[in-house]
Amino acid sequence: MASEWPTAITEQAERLCERLQSEIDDFISDHQLPASFRRQVEHYYVPLALWLAGRKEKDKTLVVGICGGQGSGKSTLTDFLQLAWEHLGFGSAGFSLDDIYLTRIERRQLAQQVHPLLETRGVPGTHDVSLGLETISRLCNSDGDTEIAIPHFDKSIDERTPEGLWPRHRGPVDILLFEGWCVGARPWENSPEPINALEREEDSRGVWRNYVNAQLEGPYQQLFAPLDTLVMLKVPDMECVLEWRRLQERKLRARHGNGMSDDEIARFVQHYERITRNLLAEMPSRADCVLELGGDHQIKRARLNN
Repeated sequence: MASEWPTAITEQAERLCERLQSEIDDFISDHQLPASFRRQVEHYYVPLALWLAGRKEKDKTLVVGICGGQGSGKSTLTDFLQLAWEHLGFGSAGFSLDDIYLTRIERRQLAQQVHPLLETRGVPGTHDVSLGLETISRLCNSDGDTEIAIPHFDKSIDERTPEGLWPRHRGPVDILLFEGWCVGARPWENSPEPINALEREEDSRGVWRNYVNAQLEGPYQQLFAPLDTLVMLKVPDMECVLEWRRLQERKLRARHGNGMSDDEIARFVQHYERITRNLLAEMPSRADCVLELGGDHQIKRARLNN
């Protein structure tokens, strides 16, 4: 293990792990994780929960962004942090950038007006930024009595779930988690030439990628502005992103009976490649906490920048 957790955090983490032994066992079982995952929880998840809790200011919701490539474990980390905070007496809520995708009709209209590639969900420009900002604002200003609907997107049918079926949150929100593959991303400043087959063959004039970058530079910086703290799950490289996405999709096919083939996944991941490579190059130096992953999905090192 390599980490930069303060000594006080490490000591608190040891005590909290002792208190949460049965809860950690249940978490590993419920998420169908191997028993070896306990090490990740003890050395990284619990210290991170304590470190983030220590950054919360009185009478103000701490908004935490979690950025990580596909398959990096964002959802698992989010679930555990909320479990830990519950035992520490903090109210928390969370949602994903994926949950505010535009509907299929909206993306189809965008594809007709700007570029066909925008029909595919994923890149900046294919999310409802206003919905994201509204959700963050409502959760941060929860009075504890109002029931707040949190958006949800069903990837198995590539469509936003009807609002009446969205999960509800009631209660004060001390810490809000906002996770997603490009949460906190900045626009790229160079590399106008195509970097993969998708860009060469389907966006040779750069219309799609220029639109994406303009969205990232404008509306998405507004969406990320409320973030107080940024945590990065740093994947090793694009090759791992592709392989991990394949694993995700195979599980989806096994669970729901539908999903993308490996060839379709390879094309799909190319939509994300340009921004992912830029994230890997520039975000580690500015994220408040960087959790470096190995090719086996396991966190190998924690680094604090602030």
